[in-house]
Amino acid sequence: MIRKLKSGEYRLYSRKKNPKTGKRRNLGTFSTMEKAKAHERAVQYFKRH
Repeated sequence: MIRKLKSGEYRLYSRKKNPKTGKRRNLGTFSTMEKAKAHERAVQYFKRH
């Protein structure tokens, strides 16, 4: 899940909420949407390999 921040950057969050905090885990902050999407693909790949 990618959200745009007020600063203009994009942050990648986990899809599931953390049961302990009730919030989504921050998986990195990126300057462009393309970089965030590329990292999301990398995360999905490593989850299965």
